[in-house]
This record gives sequence, structure tokens and C-alpha cells, in this order.
Amino acid sequence: MEALGHFNYWMVVLLMMIGLYVVIASGNLIKKIVGLNLFQTSVFILYISMGKRAGGTAPILVEGVVNYSNPLPHVLILTAIVVGVATTAVGLALAVRIYSAYGSIEEADIAEQDQSNSD
Repeated sequence: MEALGHFNYWMVVLLMMIGLYVVIASGNLIKKIVGLNLFQTSVFILYISMGKRAGGTAPILVEGVVNYSNPLPHVLILTAIVVGVATTAVGLALAVRIYSAYGSIEEADIAEQDQSNSD
């Protein structure tokens, strides 16, 4: 039953490993961006899980309440989500530009064309 108490952390590890695998194993630039987004989502879940306390309430001073959840990780993750969306947009824009220049978004095709152009 102890393992179920750490369900969020198991999901973090699972998403992190899937995202890392996609980034390393895939040669497609769009799949790499998706893998980075999965990895980033796992970090978001990790921070949000660390900020929540069992039985904790919002940090508003009320008589009789002594167990509060920390709101700082949630606020930081809101900012990180905005940065993540912007980074994803830049990555997708670069992938579109690479596709228009090379006609492919596969790393092997791009490297082959670069190699043939440099010779």
C-alpha cells in the first residue's frame, strides 16, 4: 500500500523516462519536441506534488488551522508552463523552417544533405 501513496512520483519517473527515450531514440524533430514536452510535464507534476501536504489548506490565516500547503511551487509552475509553451512554439517554428530548407524533418536526411553540400 506504500507504493500507492507515491503514485504521483511513479508517474513522474514514468513520464520522465518516456520523454527522455523519445528525445534520444527518435530522429524526427517533431517527435523530439513532443518528448521534451513529456519530460517537462513530468517536472511540473513533481513540483506540484512536492508542494501539496496531506490535510493542508490554502495559506490563509484562519483560527484553528495549522497545516498549510506551500503555494510557491504552484506559482513557479504557472510561470514554467508559459515558458514551456513559448519554447515549444520556437521549436516548432524552427522545425517548419528546417523543413522548408531541407524538405525533411528527419535528422538523418538533414545530416546527409549537409554532408553532400559540404563536399
